[in-house]
Amino acid sequence: MREIIFDTETTGLESKVDRVIEIGGIELVDHFPTGRTFHKYISPGDRKVHPDALAVHGLSDEFLKDKPTFAEIVEELQEFFQGAKWIAHNANFDMGFINAEFDRLGIAPVPGEEVIDTLAMARRKHPMGPNSLDALCRRYGIDNSHRTKHGALLDSELLAEVYIEMIGGRQTALGLMEEKKVVKVIEEDDDDVAIDIPVRSKPLSLRLSPSDMEAHQKLIIEMGDKAIWKQYQ
Repeated sequence: MREIIFDTETTGLESKVDRVIEIGGIELVDHFPTGRTFHKYISPGDRKVHPDALAVHGLSDEFLKDKPTFAEIVEELQEFFQGAKWIAHNANFDMGFINAEFDRLGIAPVPGEEVIDTLAMARRKHPMGPNSLDALCRRYGIDNSHRTKHGALLDSELLAEVYIEMIGGRQTALGLMEEKKVVKVIEEDDDDVAIDIPVRSKPLSLRLSPSDMEAHQKLIIEMGDKAIWKQYQ
């Protein structure tokens, strides 16, 4: 399964009049980054960058004036996204702008079933929030200290890590690294059989809090001397 984690930066908040000025994307195949990326700065034509938007992403009119137009990069964009799910944080915003750009060029909009909104996912998974990208990075221990301003490719890279955590992608892989193996020899019908056992590159972090461990220890004591848990202390 192929997915593209992407983000856009725009001249403002109104998709009908404002324009996409940056788009970045990270390719995932079966929930793992392939290393393929897409990144373009885009000229908004006559549309000026709103001061509030400039404060967020730092992309000025002067910087953008010699960049290609959306029409000039659209074929490359479509080729990169072809056959993949479009995944964004607050996807309604990003897709509103992408589809508005497509409409200006007579291109059909991206079907809703091809779009995944990680903000909606986060709200279901963490209903008490907060669920901004920065908040989710803190929740999952993802370093975003280098994110001083919004940038489409950087935000896509961070969101890819968040998305993989939210869907349990790292758990699926069990954290096992195939290049590190322990060879175990067993005896079977008088023959030695060697098998490779993959091991974790680093131990899993402890998920129990001190209060959890204290409560568990108290429960074992209450079970009595014959409790099977005592064998594993």
